[in-house]
Amino acid sequence: MDIKRVMTGVIGLPIVIIILIFGNQILIDLAFAVIAAMSFHEYSHAFKSTNKAKPLTWIGYLSCILIAFIHIVPNEYFKLIIIAAISLIILFSFSQILISKGKYNIVDASVTLFGIFYIVFFLAFFPIIRGENDGHFLIWYVLIASWGTDIFAFTFGRLIGKHEFSKISPHKTIEGCVGGTVGAVVCVLIYTFVINNYFGMHINYIAILLKGIILSVLSQVGDFSASAIKRFVGIKDYSNLIPGHGGMLDRIDSIIFISPFAYFLLILL
Repeated sequence: MDIKRVMTGVIGLPIVIIILIFGNQILIDLAFAVIAAMSFHEYSHAFKSTNKAKPLTWIGYLSCILIAFIHIVPNEYFKLIIIAAISLIILFSFSQILISKGKYNIVDASVTLFGIFYIVFFLAFFPIIRGENDGHFLIWYVLIASWGTDIFAFTFGRLIGKHEFSKISPHKTIEGCVGGTVGAVVCVLIYTFVINNYFGMHINYIAILLKGIILSVLSQVGDFSASAIKRFVGIKDYSNLIPGHGGMLDRIDSIIFISPFAYFLLILL
């Protein structure tokens, strides 16, 4: 399993780097619309396959398309589009219940709405960050905080982990969680040094240190949140799409969770 994880990273990471560095905004928006659809499919299938709920998948897929148009819609209409989208998603969900003659219920609609807000709306902030000024530099903080935390938490957990952190995810330890944050923050500071000294950025080290800690901790909350869903439906992984990592949602759960917070911390503050 460890070999699969490493090989997947060796193959997949260069692809991510190429797309984020050389891809234009339209390509990135389309890519994340597809990623959102794949993730929502895994999320919906987890509930359907275990008979926990019957998510209204067509509404979820339709919502994913919104990501593809994030930077096509003029800024002055963006708030209007978001308000209209939320209103229509709720309207469609309850309309489906009304016309289904008992096939769907409020639990199905609730699971659908939660999945849309958790996956689609949260993930949409990733390409939004990439499209901002200096976004091609700032977006890497999301990946470093997420994947750096994951890598170091896994490593420290294997090496010195002894104390279970939560029953939601029994294999995660306190030592691993702390090590994950420490390792990720060190990587954040190294990355900041590089872009400040070689790419003309002027990011405050103290500020980014604090933001890195917050994003790393939130990344782990996102990981535990995904585990809570999997524990509820009784599955280990959302799928076997990515060798050694499970499904798409298994791989990006923490990225999804921290993306809106990263937008506020990196762009608005």
